[in-house]
Amino acid sequence: MTYCEVLKMRIAELCRKRNITPNALAKMSGVPQGTISDIMTLRIGSPEFRTVNKIARGFCMTVSQFLDFPEMNEGEFEEDEKNEDE
Repeated sequence: MTYCEVLKMRIAELCRKRNITPNALAKMSGVPQGTISDIMTLRIGSPEFRTVNKIARGFCMTVSQFLDFPEMNEGEFEEDEKNEDE
């Protein structure tokens, strides 16, 4: 699994638990809806830290809280295809 897939899974899980849509998350976080959509469809290889920070704040969480879940803490990540040339 890639970092982006795990991030997508985390956002989807929190949206489901809090009964909000990705569009509502965009409004709550100040992240453009297109960026949230790109993350959710894996069109963004690896979002910038400030984007992750804004998403976390949109969920009323710190970045540490947002990234503290088993798949992130225990996973080993494959290289994202878009980042292989770097």
